[in-house]
Amino acid sequence: MMDVLQLIYNALIADAYIKKQAYGRIKYYEYPETGDVTAPYIIIDPIDSPNPSDFADNTWLKYDCLFQIDVWSPNRITTYTIADKIRDVMWNQFGFAQKSGPQEYDTGIYRDARRYKGKIYRDDLDGL
Repeated sequence: MMDVLQLIYNALIADAYIKKQAYGRIKYYEYPETGDVTAPYIIIDPIDSPNPSDFADNTWLKYDCLFQIDVWSPNRITTYTIADKIRDVMWNQFGFAQKSGPQEYDTGIYRDARRYKGKIYRDDLDGL
C-alpha cells in the first residue's frame, strides 16, 4: 500500500508558505501539548483507513481517503492562512474536497481542523 500520509506531507512541505511557517512541526498522529505551541503545528490524522474504490475488470483502482488536518498556532490569522493554504494544496495536488471540521480557541492557541475527502490512484497499477 502506498504511504498516503507521506504523499500529503511532501505536498504540504512543497508549498513555500507552509514550509516557512511549520517546517519540522508537521506531524502524523502526534498532537502537541498546548503549552508547547509557540509556533504553528500541522497534524495529519487519517479519520478512516484508505479503502479500495473505483473498480475496473474486477480490480480496484483507487484508494478512497478521509483525513483531518489540524493547524495549531498562537496567532489566529496565521492559523487560518495556513489552513487555507493546506486547502489549496489538497485540492490542487489531489482533488480532495474540504469537509467541515472544528475551530477552537483555548489557552491562547487557535486550532483549525479541516477534513478532506478524495481518491488517490494505486501506485502499483503497472504491475497488475
